[in-house]
Amino acid sequence: MAAMKEVRFIQADVFTDRAFSGNPLAIIPEDVGLTTEEMQAIAREMNLSETTFVLPADDPSAAFRLRIFTPTAELPLAGHPVVGACFVLAQRGRLKLEEGANRIFQQCGAGVLPVDIHVRKGEIVRVYMTQARPQFLKSTMNRALLAPAVGLEEDRLLPDGLPAQVVSTAIPQLMVPAQGLKDLEQIQPDFGAMRKVFQALDTNCLMIFTRQTIHANSTVHARMFAPFLGVPEDPATGSASGALGAYLVRHGVMEARPTAHLIVEQGYEMGRPSTIYVEVDGGADGPTQVRVGGQAVEVGEGILKF
Repeated sequence: MAAMKEVRFIQADVFTDRAFSGNPLAIIPEDVGLTTEEMQAIAREMNLSETTFVLPADDPSAAFRLRIFTPTAELPLAGHPVVGACFVLAQRGRLKLEEGANRIFQQCGAGVLPVDIHVRKGEIVRVYMTQARPQFLKSTMNRALLAPAVGLEEDRLLPDGLPAQVVSTAIPQLMVPAQGLKDLEQIQPDFGAMRKVFQALDTNCLMIFTRQTIHANSTVHARMFAPFLGVPEDPATGSASGALGAYLVRHGVMEARPTAHLIVEQGYEMGRPSTIYVEVDGGADGPTQVRVGGQAVEVGEGILKF
């Protein structure tokens, strides 16, 4: 009989400072020689939007390497796995940190990227990840294509002449502006119609947002759907929030002189309120760099045996 494997995991809620809100994340903090197939099976078993595996880095400039899986696919980069894993590793003393701002580098499918960990009075207060340089891909003003995917009337979408556009900071994700909070509350996603949108625009993710917010200090309120990656709806999406920040700067909704600061609120319709901090640096040719940050809180740990 083959020896049984034991894999320790930590579960944390990310983009929040309270348990049972934010976006749940499973972290496998140690390299135990898992195959890609075993990692994917574990992510499917955990059944969270993402599971991340902490591995030794191939690049000597990186502190570690992260592999990130949804229940159905591996991703080159994702926000809440990077922020959550770095927050937990820092809290557990796995990273050498000093008071104030600390920069480390993490390696993932998108390359070696910096992470900034802010420490105040010995406590981890916020972690920011840098995403890949934003790319602006296909766009559309076709409300008739978009409206059935989210179950809204056509006139509730694309206000102020803003287009729906795919933006990538490592993952191509569709940004769809909507009129107001009530519209986002009333969304009834149709995944068949959403598949048509994805096929037309070469993406697997749709973030719909409004500039009308619940909290006065928030910039936008958002919901994100990626059903064909195993995530029917995500309560907090760092990669999409970074892409959204770049979109808002690109289309003149926000100015980056030199940096735009925004707060994305997400997850409220799922009962998991989340707060995502986004910074977008601007240059002569538009957005140049995107950083996404937040907090995390551990909620449990255990051992998988197989």
